[in-house]
Amino acid sequence: MEKQSADCCDQVFVHEDLVKKVNEGMPEEEELYDLAELFKVFGDSTRIRILFVLFEAEVCVCDLAEVLHMTQSAVSHQLKILKQAKLVSARREGKSVFYSLADDHVRTIIAQGREHIEE
Repeated sequence: MEKQSADCCDQVFVHEDLVKKVNEGMPEEEELYDLAELFKVFGDSTRIRILFVLFEAEVCVCDLAEVLHMTQSAVSHQLKILKQAKLVSARREGKSVFYSLADDHVRTIIAQGREHIEE
């Protein structure tokens, strides 16, 4: 006799009203894809470290490279990804480019993530 998994129903019965409600509230596939891509950006500890630096101050690539003990090229590569994801913004001042958080949503996302892992 085969043992039933606790993760599966013992019988097939679709709750049509629940399925309809869920389907009505489901975002479009493109939005789900974009959301998944955003969370991928948070999947790299170097990018998280960069965001933590930017929580404290607006900085240039030289400063970030020094703080993170990385090359400017490596930092620039990660900043490009963060900028494409609209998590950081840049402004030029003379020969320097300064980076900052794009908005307070970034702080909120990181704060909620930290709160979740500390539970």
